[in-house]
Amino acid sequence: MKGKERYDSCLQQERELVFEHFTREDALAMGLALHRRNADYGDAAAIEITVNGLTVFRYFPEGTTADNGLWLARKRRTVELMEMSTLRFLGWLEMNGETLADRKLCANDYAACGGGFPIRVKGAGVVGSICVSGMPHELDHQLIAETIAIFLQEWSSVTERLEG
Repeated sequence: MKGKERYDSCLQQERELVFEHFTREDALAMGLALHRRNADYGDAAAIEITVNGLTVFRYFPEGTTADNGLWLARKRRTVELMEMSTLRFLGWLEMNGETLADRKLCANDYAACGGGFPIRVKGAGVVGSICVSGMPHELDHQLIAETIAIFLQEWSSVTERLEG
């Protein structure tokens, strides 16, 4: 998948994966859920969650290195700047025939690859990011998107039980 197909697929995910709220407690639960689900993928991945500019969850399991921390920062900065997933940003660049350099963005500071995802709250917009680094970049993205989808589904079930 490249270009417009990648862009459209990620855009659809981002439209669907919207939170009703996202607190620091939610960040802790999400970070732990990402870590647990990461075990199914085989390769270890570092995880970072930021809310309103504050890093509220960060974990480096065995098998990750300081280099993963550099990639987490690149991905976070990209999500903050573009308010989209880093994989959608890659698709956007591909669609437009551009590179990071064409956008005057330094590859040491920004990432055009999967593994950064916006935390979008209904009625508030983007309030933070969820970033993963350690696997092939498409799998970093997949881990985040799948975990958010499961997380939101579980929230919906709990809300229905409480309201029902």
